[in-house]
Amino acid sequence: MISLSRSGANAALALADGTVFRGIGIGATGTATGEVVFNTAMTGYQEILSDPSYAGQIVTFTFPHIGNVGTNPDDLEASTPFARGVVLRASVTEPSNYRSAARLQAWLERQGLVGITGIDTRALTVRLRETGSQNAAIAFAPDGALDIEQLIHDARSWPGLVGMDLAGEVSARQRYDWSESKWQFETGYGRSAGTGPHIVALDYGIKRNILRSLASFDCRLTVLPAKATAADVVALRPDGVFLSNGPGDPEATGAYAVPELRRLVDTGLPVFGICLGHQMLALALGAKTGKMKFGHHGANHPVKDLETGKVEITSQNHGFSVLPDSLPDGVVPTHVSLFDGSLEGLRVEGKPVFSVQYHPEASPGPTDSAYLFDRFLDLVKAGR
Repeated sequence: MISLSRSGANAALALADGTVFRGIGIGATGTATGEVVFNTAMTGYQEILSDPSYAGQIVTFTFPHIGNVGTNPDDLEASTPFARGVVLRASVTEPSNYRSAARLQAWLERQGLVGITGIDTRALTVRLRETGSQNAAIAFAPDGALDIEQLIHDARSWPGLVGMDLAGEVSARQRYDWSESKWQFETGYGRSAGTGPHIVALDYGIKRNILRSLASFDCRLTVLPAKATAADVVALRPDGVFLSNGPGDPEATGAYAVPELRRLVDTGLPVFGICLGHQMLALALGAKTGKMKFGHHGANHPVKDLETGKVEITSQNHGFSVLPDSLPDGVVPTHVSLFDGSLEGLRVEGKPVFSVQYHPEASPGPTDSAYLFDRFLDLVKAGR
């Protein structure tokens, strides 16, 4: 067991390989288990921690100054964060931003998220890059009473994300409509008139800003739970179908979702998928997915559009990917990661169906990938 400690420690992060980092607790007290991953984004920590795609994960931020702009109620990607914990390098300073409504510490405590600060996140990141993402346990005990052996045991006992369906946990429980559009300086969020195409979104863990992006085209949006059937979708007479992001193993969620997606593709409706939606669409088309060594988590990932030759700076969060060699005839790769060559997008020849692995709504470029929503709406309008 490797133990990296500091004086006055009242929190710890224990990896399944026995490595232990000790630091100062932040947020909620208690213990949580999950897969620890590192995120290289320099901004957007509140959006990251509230993104349902991070369900089951403990997020390590490689950028040291996290919490310095505070938190606010506008930047949430879901009403309830599903991340398991947060790992930081530096102590959180007083927030310095005019939009701040609460300090990160208070927000984490209110959301029940356990955090640790003051650890060497560079050493942790190097370890994860060498060994791959690991199961871990994180604990914060104000009195410093930490059972390290139990934490290691908890980390090793957690089953891991392979084979885990988490979309059903984070998805909406019932159908709902959405009209809020993108945020504008000084005026805040807008409202869609709903006079445009009708889009049905399947919620596997959908981010609010995806819905806002679609609403900004004046779409009428209906959101359905992850286990909705193709018949449920078709009954709403949509002009297009959106497949959302989400957490967990696409093969596990695909056990119930993939047969329905095959039926939706066969209807001829325009289909656009992002992240988990992209992976399950690929499965429905006959491709395969696999677990990545440490995944893609950050807002600085270069992706090349193979059809235009342009490079986009993208935001990503996924630990599984579509295996490019598994794409069947008629399914064409459209985008590729310039970090590791992994598949980042596909389309179906002769059908209005396409998907990407990354998040065009997150604006890291800032608008490099916004054209994907235009492309989807063009296909929708062409089919009306």
